[in-house]
Amino acid sequence: MIEILLVDDESYVTESLKITIPWDSLGVRSVYTASSAAEALTILEAQPIDILVTDIRMPEMDGLELVRLVAERWPNVRRLLLTGHSDFEYAKKAIQLQVAGYILKPVDDDEFMRCVLGEIESLKDEWEETERYHKLLYDMKSDRRRLAEDVMSDLLLGRQLSERAVADKLRKYEIPLRPQAPSFLMLVQLGSHFADYDPESLSLMEYAVGNIAEEVLGPAYLVWHGKAPHDCLALVATTNPEGPGGGAVRPLREETGRLAREVGKQVRSYLKGDISIVISPWFVFPEGMSEAYRNALGTLFRHGGASDSVILFQEDYPDAPGSVRSLETLYKPPTLIHLLESKQWTAAEAKIAEVFGYLETEKAAVTREHLFEVYLWIANACLYAAHRHGVLVHQIDAAGADLFIDRSMVQSPERLRRWASELFGKLKEELSDTDVYARGHLIKQVQELVTRDIGLDISVKTIAEKVYLHPVYLSKIYKSETGESLGDYMIRIRMERALYLLKHTNKKIYEITAELGYQNPQYFSKMFKKHYGMTPHEYRD
Repeated sequence: MIEILLVDDESYVTESLKITIPWDSLGVRSVYTASSAAEALTILEAQPIDILVTDIRMPEMDGLELVRLVAERWPNVRRLLLTGHSDFEYAKKAIQLQVAGYILKPVDDDEFMRCVLGEIESLKDEWEETERYHKLLYDMKSDRRRLAEDVMSDLLLGRQLSERAVADKLRKYEIPLRPQAPSFLMLVQLGSHFADYDPESLSLMEYAVGNIAEEVLGPAYLVWHGKAPHDCLALVATTNPEGPGGGAVRPLREETGRLAREVGKQVRSYLKGDISIVISPWFVFPEGMSEAYRNALGTLFRHGGASDSVILFQEDYPDAPGSVRSLETLYKPPTLIHLLESKQWTAAEAKIAEVFGYLETEKAAVTREHLFEVYLWIANACLYAAHRHGVLVHQIDAAGADLFIDRSMVQSPERLRRWASELFGKLKEELSDTDVYARGHLIKQVQELVTRDIGLDISVKTIAEKVYLHPVYLSKIYKSETGESLGDYMIRIRMERALYLLKHTNKKIYEITAELGYQNPQYFSKMFKKHYGMTPHEYRD
C-alpha cells in the first residue's frame, strides 16, 4: 500500500485534499500532511513515504529546495509539485530536479487524481520489476549453490574430473578454492538438539553452521562448504595466499583444533546446539578429497553414538577394522515380521522398544551402519505386513519407508525411533480388524480381480492366492462386508455377463459358455436356469 505526504503552508489546501480525495480507491493506505518543509523532513525521517506532493512557494524553505533534499536523501520517493505559479522558470527547475509532475492551483480533483494515480501505477510497476529482479537473483544464487553442492558431491564420491573442468566449475560457481592447493576436510555432524528439525530447517541449520565456520576459519583459510552425500556437512579449506603466513602450510592439529572449538562454541551460542567434527590430514585438492572424505566418514560413523560435542582428528583413527557388535536383538524370535503379520500390536511395540532400549544402553558401540540396519529391519517388516493385507505403505504414509525423502532418519537413534513410532502407529491403524478402509480396499481388489478374470478358470482359492489370504479367511471377510459369499458373487457376475451377451450379441450358446470360463454348455445352461428361472435359449427367444 502507498504512503503519501502533502506539504503546503496553506494548511486548508492539504486538509481539503486529505478529506475529499477517495484515497482508498487509489490504493493509498496513509496520507500525511505538513505545513512546512521542515515538518515534511521530520515526517520523511519517521515514515516510509512513497509520494511527496509539495507546494513550491513556502516560507523559510521552498518546495524546490525540499524536492532537492528529498532527491538526495530519499531518491526512491516520487516527487510532485503543487503551485499556483505556472511560469516557465519553475517548470524548467522542476525538470532539472526530475520532478514527476507539475499540478497547478486551484487544484482540480480529477486532474490531481490522474497525476497521483499515474505515479502509483509507475511505482507498482517499478516494485514488481524489482521483485522479479531479486527473485531472479535469489534463484540464480540458489541454483549456483545447488550446482556447487553437486560438484562437491562428485568430488567427495571420487568422480574423476579433468583439471580444466574443475577450474571451470570453481570459477563458474564462485567456489573460492584453487586446484593443487594444500587442503584439509572438516566433516560436521549436527547433534541431537537438531533431531526434531524437518529436512528444510535442518538444511538451513547446516548452511548456518557452514557460514559460521567460514567466518571463523577466515582469513587464514579459503573455505567451501556444502551438503555431503551422507547427510552431514562438508567443509573443504585451503591455505589463503593473502592470509597470515602467505598461504604456507602449517601444523594442523593445534590451529584447526582451536578453530573447530570456536566453531562449536558459536554454534552453541547462536544455534543452541552441539556439533561433532572430524578433521582430516592435509591433502592436495581435489585429488585427495575423496579419500579424505571416506576416511573421515568412517570415523564419524564409528563414533555416531558418541557425545554430541566432539572433535576428532582422522590421524588418530587409522583405517583398520575394529570390533563391531551385532544387533542380535533384532533377530531373536518372535520376529517383527511375524508379530505384524499376526497383528500382535502390543508385542510388536515391545519388540521395537527393546531394540531402541538396546541402542540407548549401548550408545558408544552403535554406528550409523547399526542405525541403517534397524531402519531396514523395521521398513522390511512394515512393507511385508502391509502388502500381505493388500495395502501399499505409501498409501499409509507417503514418506514412510522412503529413505531418499528424509535421509536424516538414520542420523540418530532419536530420529529413527520417532520415525518408527509414527510409521508403526499408522500401520496399526490401517491394518486393524476394525479399520473400514483396509477391508474396503480388499473387497474392491477382489471384485476387480473377479471382473478382470471372469473368462478364466477362477475360484475362491485362486483369488485368495492373489491377495495373499487363506481362502476360508477371505470368504469370511467378504461375506461379513458384503452380505454375499464370494462364490455367489462370482456366479452372479458370470450370469450378468451371460445375460448381456445373450441380449446384445449373436454369439452362440457354446461361444458364450467358453467366454465365461465354463467347460460344459449343459452345466452353464443349468446354472443360468437356476439363476434366472429359464434356459439361455428360452431367454434369447
